[in-house]
Amino acid sequence: MLEKSRGLNVDCIAYDLEDSVTPSKKPEARKALAKFLNQPRATGIRENAVRINAVESGIALDDLSEVLKAPNLDTIVVPKVNSASDLHFVTDVIRHTLPSRHPTVPSSSSSDAPAINILALIESAKGLSDLSSICKASPYLSGLIFAAEDFALDLSITRTPSLSEFLYARSAIATACRAHNLPSTIDLVCTSYKGDAGQRTLEEECLGGKGLGFNGKQLIHPSQVEIAQRAFAPSDDEITWAVRVVIGDEKADRQGRGAWTLDGRMIDAPVVGKAKSIVSKAEACGYDVSAAREKWKDQEPE
Repeated sequence: MLEKSRGLNVDCIAYDLEDSVTPSKKPEARKALAKFLNQPRATGIRENAVRINAVESGIALDDLSEVLKAPNLDTIVVPKVNSASDLHFVTDVIRHTLPSRHPTVPSSSSSDAPAINILALIESAKGLSDLSSICKASPYLSGLIFAAEDFALDLSITRTPSLSEFLYARSAIATACRAHNLPSTIDLVCTSYKGDAGQRTLEEECLGGKGLGFNGKQLIHPSQVEIAQRAFAPSDDEITWAVRVVIGDEKADRQGRGAWTLDGRMIDAPVVGKAKSIVSKAEACGYDVSAAREKWKDQEPE
């Protein structure tokens, strides 16, 4: 299973030491995972993450002591984060074990390993109510993940196809990430993945999460990857609009015009900012933005 995962083409893959490993197998799993992450990096995986056991479990330190030895570990996923103290504990262990991979330590060469990241899973009402403190708890923190199933269990609610019961929690998490400049805002798992119906459900959930401000989604099967990547990447129409706005605004700026119109709609600073963000995301997704700029080079501010 571990070796098979190396063939994926994904932004981040998270190897689990929590729910998918029985208590008696956890020591074995830790050692196997640490050894696995000593291999050369897989070309299609940009971030290697490990979900450790919750701090409250009492065995998080055992997980961290083993997996932090792996040179190709990028991110620690911390489950059941209910307060800032959970991240304080993980932060102290990382700082003590890998002081050279602290976010404030500059790399002396391109071969130096980058800073370790933390992703925090929000799974309870307590965690949701303490988002502000959690977001400020660690310099390693790079994002939040919404764990819908555990959240539903905590609140004694039932997940429905509309996901309306999670609207407040999802909006709060996405807003908190943006307020604290955390780059990763990861939405709930789609438990449907088989057949056309499952794929449609996944696409609908991805687009719904994107509309709430999430920029990624947890996936549980390789068949979900392509659909999620396509949904969260800018569409061709979005990129075309964004490039036209950026080019038009460059010309408007030279003309001393702070606001102008495109296709009958007003373009001002917030709209331009959104367009630039889409262009940057398109570039990150490998889209040939230069070709689009060439196509629309004659775009004029109306």
